[in-house]
Amino acid sequence: MPNPVPIPDATPRLQLRRITKRYPGCLANDGIDLSIQPGEIHALLGENGAGKSTLMKIIYGVTQADSGELIWQGQRQLMRNPAQARSLGIGMVFQHFSLFETLSVAQNIALAMGAAAGTPKQLEPKIRQVSQRYGMALEPERLVHSLSIGERQRVEIIRCLMQDIRLLILDEPTSVLTPQEADELFVTLRRLASEGCSILFISHKLGEVRALCHSATVLRGGRVAGHCIPAECSDQELAGLMVGEAAGLITDYPKARGGDAFLQVQKLSWPNPDPFGCSLKDIDLEVRSGEIVGIAGVAGNGQDELLALLSGEQRLDRAAAATLRFAGQYVAHLRPDARRGLGLAFVPAERLGHGAVPELSLADNALLTAFQQGLVSKGLIQRDKVLALAEDIIRRFAVKTPDSQTPARSLSGGNLQKFILGREILQRPRLLIAARPTWGVDVGAAATIHRALVALRDAGAAILVISEDLDELFQISDRLAALCSGRLSALKATADTSLIEVGGWMAGQFDAPAHSSAQPA
Repeated sequence: MPNPVPIPDATPRLQLRRITKRYPGCLANDGIDLSIQPGEIHALLGENGAGKSTLMKIIYGVTQADSGELIWQGQRQLMRNPAQARSLGIGMVFQHFSLFETLSVAQNIALAMGAAAGTPKQLEPKIRQVSQRYGMALEPERLVHSLSIGERQRVEIIRCLMQDIRLLILDEPTSVLTPQEADELFVTLRRLASEGCSILFISHKLGEVRALCHSATVLRGGRVAGHCIPAECSDQELAGLMVGEAAGLITDYPKARGGDAFLQVQKLSWPNPDPFGCSLKDIDLEVRSGEIVGIAGVAGNGQDELLALLSGEQRLDRAAAATLRFAGQYVAHLRPDARRGLGLAFVPAERLGHGAVPELSLADNALLTAFQQGLVSKGLIQRDKVLALAEDIIRRFAVKTPDSQTPARSLSGGNLQKFILGREILQRPRLLIAARPTWGVDVGAAATIHRALVALRDAGAAILVISEDLDELFQISDRLAALCSGRLSALKATADTSLIEVGGWMAGQFDAPAHSSAQPA
């Protein structure tokens, strides 16, 4: 349980009064009031697009409010930029990373901390010490572009923990952590709070909010919809505060028995040429039509490499063809478009830049992977069909956007994720591979995505979900395995395993079998 809230009549660490921010066609924040005490862990809840990210950017100086007041430790402030926020003792971990990919971990952290903290080389021992202390080991000399998404998130968290902060803003900080690592982080956050540091915590994992946070402010449609004490609410009640109606948002789906094997991976090994990457060792995996197989694991243990080999972004020569088959056909040497022609659909881990081109419209992004679905004829784009597909995705997956001509970068994370997943599902794939399908999305968007995945499974598709979110995997998967250091555990029926056992697999506590064929009960 969290520490007691400090004396309630103390001067607030941060106060927001009537904060309003408008964008063209959107009132992101509408007269928002917020107060955080020293030592308080305060949750900010709401659907994707409710205005949370905009409010955080105003506090951190990334953008400025059109009207309203920001009062920091009793003094009114005009937060002009993040450097000013950091100088006051405000640190922030963004959901979308703010790192320079061509620089090392130490160089990125040094830039944030300033010259007085020392050179990148001088900071390396402290980076190792802090990252190991909090269970998020990092190698300071590694270049950021060589890191997995989960490892980049670790850099963001450690960068803040190394600063002398008075307010720590965390946007989905546990999305790439195991339950054990999240628990360790919570110990750290409670320690920081007991020392007087205020924490503003954004998470769509309602169990985390209930366990960690002293209080919560709920946003809906850019306005404050209410306040609550999370520990006194159920997940269903918190979900209801966020979206207005909680029915069907938190569901246990019936488990299914798969049919014939569609995806078959046998003795797949791949030596990663990147010295900082993860090599794969004797991967055996089978996904049957009409089932969802979940793969758990801490980021950086081979997920990116396996996804690249399955999607065709990384190909193998014909000598290794037997290691990878779709419905009995060898595909290890085929390009991504050829694999899509055989029924593959793919949702990558990174939404912007990998799953969608930020500057292109939603309609053009729909065309990028669905062009084989009758959208191109004799080399000419059938614009009316492209628009119809984009509008169908928007309608069927409840994507909040002005229209199909809206650039992908303007959507909230959850809405863009719904669009990408909808684009792949509406192609009626025989095999869908989805990486972290609900990372950073709100409970309503997650429910929409889960229902769509289960419906696709029930229509006969084989589905492989790779995620660090164990709650999600247990909710939707029929069978489970885990990756650790490039090795895959045996597949086991979800009903026959537990969080503790899968957590052990994630730590390497398993003997990889020659082949796993166990059906779900």
